[in-house]
Amino acid sequence: MRHQSSGLAAARAARTAFGLWAADGVQYTAEPMSQLLKASGAMAAATMTSRVLGMVREIVYARFMGDSWVAGAFQLAFMIPNLFRRLLGEGALSAAFIPIFKEKEKREGEPQMWHAANAVISALVLSATAIIVLALIGITVALAALALPVETRLMLQLLRVMFPYMLLVCLAAVFIGMLNARGHFFIPAMGATMLNVVMIGSVLFLAPRMGTSLETQIFGLAIGVLIAGVAQAAFQLPTLHREGYRYRWVAPWGDETVKQVARNMIPGTIGVAAYQLNVLLTQGIAFGVDPTIVASFNYAVRLMELPQGVFGISVATYMLPALAGLAAEKKLDEYRGTLTHGLGHLLMVNLIASVLLVALAEPIVRLLFERGRFTPDSTVRVSFALACLAPGLVAFSAVNVLARAFYALGDTRTPMQMSVISLALNLVLTICLIGPFRQGGLGAANTLSACANVALLLTALKKKLGGLGLAPLRRALAPLALAALVAGATAWLSWRGCEAWLGHATIWAKVCAVFVPAGLGTAAYSGLTLALRLPQAIEVRNLLLERLGLGRTRA
Repeated sequence: MRHQSSGLAAARAARTAFGLWAADGVQYTAEPMSQLLKASGAMAAATMTSRVLGMVREIVYARFMGDSWVAGAFQLAFMIPNLFRRLLGEGALSAAFIPIFKEKEKREGEPQMWHAANAVISALVLSATAIIVLALIGITVALAALALPVETRLMLQLLRVMFPYMLLVCLAAVFIGMLNARGHFFIPAMGATMLNVVMIGSVLFLAPRMGTSLETQIFGLAIGVLIAGVAQAAFQLPTLHREGYRYRWVAPWGDETVKQVARNMIPGTIGVAAYQLNVLLTQGIAFGVDPTIVASFNYAVRLMELPQGVFGISVATYMLPALAGLAAEKKLDEYRGTLTHGLGHLLMVNLIASVLLVALAEPIVRLLFERGRFTPDSTVRVSFALACLAPGLVAFSAVNVLARAFYALGDTRTPMQMSVISLALNLVLTICLIGPFRQGGLGAANTLSACANVALLLTALKKKLGGLGLAPLRRALAPLALAALVAGATAWLSWRGCEAWLGHATIWAKVCAVFVPAGLGTAAYSGLTLALRLPQAIEVRNLLLERLGLGRTRA
């Protein structure tokens, strides 16, 4: 068979990763470089490309519509079908389907594996189409029968155009999961580049042809979302075709694979997507308070998601098959070591990103967005939201990893239960904070509820496994916190110096106010973590040296 079982291959990769921790779980050894970092690094390169294009899309959006009420209506409408990508593509459907997909390959061969995939895809097309039809009927009736505020009416009109995107993005999610299970990570991650290219094109070419006012031109962006969904799903098909996949209709009713996937994914639909559900619900509240809050907060979310997606989602995606392979082989010590290893690198990389986003929120927002309809007042609102949201970056990424740790053990119920508690806390905090703090209140509520979710998941996983072996991670917390504090202070003071010296009237002054402080802060963080001989910093350094062809340095 051309491909080895993903679970076994991932288990071998996980054992290599675990070898970086010596018998006492502390001493770093100069073993071969972690496969986890290599695989997630390749995926991170593709994700970085798509995220950078995603940021270009947000820059184009900001210039086109600013953080106006029209922008808020569009972003809330887009968020609803896009939620299904977060729920299914990065969550429960993939977590439920991929292990079954691989088990079919291992036990019954590729024909049965592809048959199972076709059954699930057929069920997805049927169920998603039914939901879309019902939603479109409901929206049309509401628009015809209800006296709605102009903001709500525009939001529903845009939602009616974009809701079929739900089916397209779910199909893309299944295709990506299949490719990941077959050992392809780079090409699937690059699929999002197609989505972003089309959405950027919709602003430049479609919107100007939809009328003269922003309220009519915005429908060009909605049509662009549908075209982008088609492009993203179609991008995966050539690679799947080369793997041997051919779509054939399989009646889903009564199919055992479909039943098993449905049983496994229902609780996890909420479990891994607590943050995304929080964003949708809280921004629904915000839209009722003031639609401009939605747009301001959404730009902050996009900025925060860049580092989260580049490393956090990459590690989480790779760790699901790695942990599943170890769990299947009953190698729970290596399972714990791999989880600790992944969380350690997640903490180290995302902590510096979080600190820099807080310290440099205002110059980052000004450099990226302040042009066209995005005014200096918009910069103040978005940077405040970002400064309140970015402290939760580590927690947002850790939730994705910990949820997958449960999925690898065949447990989709516990993450769902923990996320329900987190979701309730977030709603309470939003209601309390959105009045006095507006965009910042949304950010703080999401940060606090994500931290609570991490604590609950860790506690539950520790109980389930009889211990997690997190002692090396706990010992790294104080040095990492010290390095982050120094890096944040360095970056903030450097920005204030650049501001006093150059101002921010020119593009070069804006660039200087971001990249000089960020570079100095990162250098301070890297130097301190290496000086303190943190294993995560040493491993990342060695990986970079290897990639640059400079050899490796023994710690």
